[in-house]
Amino acid sequence: MEFAEHRLYNTGESTRHIDWKLFARSEKLFVKRYEEETNLRCQIVIDTSASMQFPKDTENNKLKFSVYCAAALCELLKQQRDAFGLTLFDQDISKHFAAKGSPLHKKLILNTLQDVLDSPAETKKTAAATALNQIAEIIHQRSLVVIFSDMFESNSENEELFSALQHLKYKKHEVVLFHVVDKSKELDFEFENKPYHFIDLESGEELKLNPSQIKDQYQNQ
Repeated sequence: MEFAEHRLYNTGESTRHIDWKLFARSEKLFVKRYEEETNLRCQIVIDTSASMQFPKDTENNKLKFSVYCAAALCELLKQQRDAFGLTLFDQDISKHFAAKGSPLHKKLILNTLQDVLDSPAETKKTAAATALNQIAEIIHQRSLVVIFSDMFESNSENEELFSALQHLKYKKHEVVLFHVVDKSKELDFEFENKPYHFIDLESGEELKLNPSQIKDQYQNQ
């Protein structure tokens, strides 16, 4: 078991985990808490690929929304004294912090989320299926895995994405997927009736057209 933190001893409970060395210095009874004693292990997974920055140059794009939600979840887990970790991915896993319960570790996670807001990736493509399969293999303890992603996949079909999610389930993890999309633009295709110059955030591919001419076809597809 890995040490997580100290808490004050409550009269009447077991003395098994009292830190006697700390008592000798402080003359107060503290109990050692370990990660396995926490109620929950949560691994927060965020897609940081370029498509998550849509709509570009706005106050609340998909990536910012995901980071804000993840930060709120971290605060809730911190209040509950639960262990949590963070994984960031685009084409590959860019950062991975296993779930821990120490205050220092939790501060590191929140600082990393702030870094994502301050310096998002520019042209990184998405390989969600590959990344989720990797995550399934590196999380060694049963966890709640919370994923924030638009699930836009550069190379894989939907079957591969579902297979990657099933891989996490096979490893006995509880999986929650927040499928993050911009409803007005990406689903409803609401643009003014005029020519637009579209640029793919991940590939750089460009397309000039009037959205009203293809709106019905786009929505059907």
